Amino acid sequence: MSAKEFSQNGRVNGTASQIPPGPHHRILVAEDDDDIRRLNMEVLAGSGYKVDAAADGDIAWETLQLNHYHLLVTDYNMPKMSGVELLLRLHTVRMALPVILVSGTIPIEKLKRHPWLQIDATLLKPYTPDELLATVRKVLNTTNGACPGTE
Repeated sequence: MSAKEFSQNGRVNGTASQIPPGPHHRILVAEDDDDIRRLNMEVLAGSGYKVDAAADGDIAWETLQLNHYHLLVTDYNMPKMSGVELLLRLHTVRMALPVILVSGTIPIEKLKRHPWLQIDATLLKPYTPDELLATVRKVLNTTNGACPGTE
């Protein structure tokens, strides 16, 4: 899948973006690979987002119960609870939250079994920091950066 447009300092390919990043945009990164999780956090925080992280799906689920987020960036293949299982839980409790699903291979067959799952974007590994930022910016622009229950 193609990445969306966003780069550091709130610029998209040399143009001003619609929603500037800032501390009011909270993102949860759910990723079991320590290096990828750390890089995602550094890239997003360096661009002005407030970022929390979870090392697996169970921790992500618990974190989502305690805090409100504008966006969830979740890996598909994680221990204890996969990204899709996490999305199924979100759907079950009717928690509306924009989601970027990240994976080495997009699980198209599994996603076809659950067409009602709300996935706002996918990001194929390996991806660059600019591709991550582009996808985040596009999703936040599309969803108007709304944080359920906090606006």
